[in-house]
Amino acid sequence: MDQADIENLTFEAALSELEQIVRNLEQGQAPLDESIELYQRGDKLKRHCEARLKAAQARIEQIALGPDGQPQGTKPFDAD
Repeated sequence: MDQADIENLTFEAALSELEQIVRNLEQGQAPLDESIELYQRGDKLKRHCEARLKAAQARIEQIALGPDGQPQGTKPFDAD
């Protein structure tokens, strides 16, 4: 799989593969070259997951309440 394949993964599929890579690296049984390839792929998967989360957060909206406590519309989500 290359970068284009990663970009087509759902968040859940990318996270699942990333978790498997972490388990494989933690076991420490892969040869050095394979470990490096796994690490590089894991880094790409991590970046993909972060981008998907950021995009999802940008789509989330909060309900804005007026002074009387009644909903008046929506506003962008502010994670702070």
